[in-house]
Amino acid sequence: MAPEKENKESLTPVSRRLSPFVSTILTSPRTREARRRMAEAVRRLRRAPRRVLYFHQVDDPYSHLAAQVLGNLVSRYDVEAVPHLAGPPPDAAAPERGRLEAFARKDAADVAPGYGLSFPTRGTAPDAALVDRVSSILAGALARGCFLDAAVPAGRALWDGDWAGLERLAADVPPANPSETRCAVEAGSERRRRLGHYLGAMFYYGGEWYWGVDRLHHLERHLRSLDALRAGAGPAFIVSRPDFSRAPVARTDRRLTLEFYVSLRSPYSYISLERVLALPDRYPVDLAPRPVLPMVMRGLPVPRVKRIYIVLDARREAEDAGVPFGRICDPIGRPIERAFSLYPWAKSRGRAAEILLSFGRAAFAEGIDIGRDLGLRTVVERAGLSWEEAREHLDGESWREEIEENRRRLFDMGLWGVPSFRLRGPEGTPDFCTWGQDRIWRVEEEIRRRVGSPATAA
Repeated sequence: MAPEKENKESLTPVSRRLSPFVSTILTSPRTREARRRMAEAVRRLRRAPRRVLYFHQVDDPYSHLAAQVLGNLVSRYDVEAVPHLAGPPPDAAAPERGRLEAFARKDAADVAPGYGLSFPTRGTAPDAALVDRVSSILAGALARGCFLDAAVPAGRALWDGDWAGLERLAADVPPANPSETRCAVEAGSERRRRLGHYLGAMFYYGGEWYWGVDRLHHLERHLRSLDALRAGAGPAFIVSRPDFSRAPVARTDRRLTLEFYVSLRSPYSYISLERVLALPDRYPVDLAPRPVLPMVMRGLPVPRVKRIYIVLDARREAEDAGVPFGRICDPIGRPIERAFSLYPWAKSRGRAAEILLSFGRAAFAEGIDIGRDLGLRTVVERAGLSWEEAREHLDGESWREEIEENRRRLFDMGLWGVPSFRLRGPEGTPDFCTWGQDRIWRVEEEIRRRVGSPATAA
C-alpha cells in the first residue's frame, strides 16, 4: 500500500477517541426510539396516513423480490405504499458494479425459494430494450395509480425475457413516453438521494431505511410497535429467514470446508463471527478464516451516506443475532495493519478465529483503540495468547502475502465484499459461494443438504 493512501485512510488521534462516543449515540436504541416518536408526532400533527415509500429499480433483482411483497405489506398493515422508480446507485456506492450485478442475479434466484418468492435462474442480464419497455410501463402505472398490480408481472416478463407477456401488460397499462419515463426515474432517484440512500429495493418509513425482503421484518416490527397490524392479519412476518437452530443433524462421515472471508473494519463481518464460528459445533465442517483488507484500503470507495446506513443497519441485525454492537472505534488504517501483523502468529498457535472475534468485539462493541498497544494487548490476551510473545511479531510485514492471496481468492469467486463464504466438498461437488451475514442461513442450508440432513427450518 502506498504511504499516501495509508495516511488518507487513517483517523486522527482525536477522531479515534471521539468515535466511540459518537457511534454510541448514533446507534443507541434510545436515539432510534426518539427519532421514531418524533416522526410519528409530525405525522399525527399533519393528520397524514402512515406512508411507506418504496424505491424500485427496474433492472435490480432485489427490487423484483421486493415488489412481490408490496401487496402483502399493504393488506397486513394500516399503511399506504408510495412507490417510486429510481435509477441504479452511483459509482461511488457501487464499486465493482459488474460483479455486483452478476451476484445479485445469482443471489436473488438462490434465496427466493427460502423466502417463498420467485426469481428465474437464467442468470443473464436483461436486454436493455426490455428494461426500457418495463420502465415505461411502470412509469405509466405510477401515473395511473396501479403500480402494485403491474410491478410483479412486469418484472417477471423482464427477467424471463418475455416480450409477448410484456406487450400484453402494455395493452392494459399504457406506457409513458420516454420523456415522462426519464422524469419519473430522475424524480425518484432524487427523492431517494435527499432522504439519504442510494440502492434500489429500499423501503423508507419514519426516517429509517429497510433494504428489500432481507430487512422487511425490521419494518414489520416497527409497524407492529405502532399497532399498525390489521385485525386478523396473524402473527407471522411476511418474510422470515429460515432458522435451522433446532433442526436435527444427520450423522455422516462426510467433511466439508467452509472458507470465511472477513474484514476487521466490517460491522457485518463482526456480527457474523459468533454464528459462523459455531457452525463446526453442529456440523462436520472445517472452518478456514480468510481475512482481507477493508474495501477502502483496497481502493474501493465507501461514501459517508453508505457508512451511516451500514452502521445503523448493522445495529438492528446485531440485535437480532444477540451480539453487542455500537460502541465503535474505527480501526481503519495503521491499526488494522498492526492487528494483521499478529494474525499469522495467532493462526500458528491455533487461535485465528479467537483473535478475529476479539478484534471485532474491541472495535465494534467496546470502543477499544486497537491502534494503541494497550488496546491491542487486551485483544491478544482475551484471545488466549501471550502479549509478551505477541510483541515479537508486532509490526512485521509477513502478513501481507496471505491477506493479498485471500483477496485474490475472493475475486476469483466473483465477489469482493465481506463477509463472504465458499463451501467446499464433498469431492466432486461444485463449490457454493455467497456473500453477506444475512446469508448464513443459506450456508447452513447448503451444509445440511450436502451432509444429508433435512433442509427444513423452524
